[in-house]
Amino acid sequence: MFLGEHQHSLDAKGRVILPARFREELAGGLVFAPSQERCIDVYPRETFEHRVAELRQLPRENQRARDYLRILLAGAHEETPDAQGRVTIPPRLREYAGLARLLSVNGAGERVEIWDRETWVEYRARVEPAFASLDGTFLP
Repeated sequence: MFLGEHQHSLDAKGRVILPARFREELAGGLVFAPSQERCIDVYPRETFEHRVAELRQLPRENQRARDYLRILLAGAHEETPDAQGRVTIPPRLREYAGLARLLSVNGAGERVEIWDRETWVEYRARVEPAFASLDGTFLP
């Protein structure tokens, strides 16, 4: 399980060093994918394949499901970390997420999220105050 908030930076070649505690689970390969709130999801390859298999179970006639799957797969990119734990984030995804030099690499359970640090700080400031009052009634 991926946990925690980690501050990292993007180098001139578009690479980021993965947090040390995430590297082992991602060493065999990972998939970058566009996510909601304009961040990038990073899945272990097997987890991404399982997620796509779940989505393919949705009715093909469902326009929203087709749209979601198209954007997800068209934006997805496979990568294998190098010996230093670095991965290159594709230019299209860097643009999608508005990534500048400073990043927040956050654990999100079965995946990792990569945010532009300023965007993450703004998002967290907007959403976090309501966290204490959430009662879980929105959960299935």
